[in-house]
Amino acid sequence: MTRADMPWRATILTLYPEMFPGPLGVSLSGDALTRGEWSLEARNIREHGLGRHRNVDDTPSGGGAGMVLRCDVLAAAIDAAAPQEDPRPRLLMSPRGRPLRQERVRELAAGPGVVVVCGRFEGVDERVIAGRGLEEVSIGDYVLSGGEIAAITLLDACVRLLPGVMGKVESGVEESFEGGLLEYPHYTRPREWEGRTIPDILNGGNHGAIAQWRRAEAERITAERRPDLLTGKKP
Repeated sequence: MTRADMPWRATILTLYPEMFPGPLGVSLSGDALTRGEWSLEARNIREHGLGRHRNVDDTPSGGGAGMVLRCDVLAAAIDAAAPQEDPRPRLLMSPRGRPLRQERVRELAAGPGVVVVCGRFEGVDERVIAGRGLEEVSIGDYVLSGGEIAAITLLDACVRLLPGVMGKVESGVEESFEGGLLEYPHYTRPREWEGRTIPDILNGGNHGAIAQWRRAEAERITAERRPDLLTGKKP
């Protein structure tokens, strides 16, 4: 099937399905969702919980604070949402995962969609990560209360790259990280504001010179703010 036959599909496994679509329901992603260019399904992990209270967690083996999401409960939720033949990658939003990069976003956006697990508590039983082939993904070196906000971030990054979502293809090409650099500065009217003016080169109409200036500015800003992007080393 082509993308036209089956839109890009996102399935979220969470204890708080009411958090979706959230910001994904407005602006570019929301408009595309309404048009059917992608689909979003939020499924409650607790539906597979155990006992009368639908328990989903238990105390950590070896002791320690907090609770851990059970492997049997989460595996049941994953299996119900994405059978073995489902080709979509299974992602676990986790601060210990590999950092989400634009290159990976492009790969995900080019595929059939994603299945995203949103962790809670102290973490997820390690066995279900291995048993269900979960790819751990991080959106930054900090800890959130759960994976839902991280999942929204990942989905927003992917959806905007889907065909027809952005007005101009160039909008997705000349942006930070797309060429391994941070984006160059932008200006618009008025020409002068509080004594600050638009660089003369941008008003000259020489598109070759403008392109060179933008490239140089992108390199300068990247070197100042994210030199790791130039060296390939983590900041």
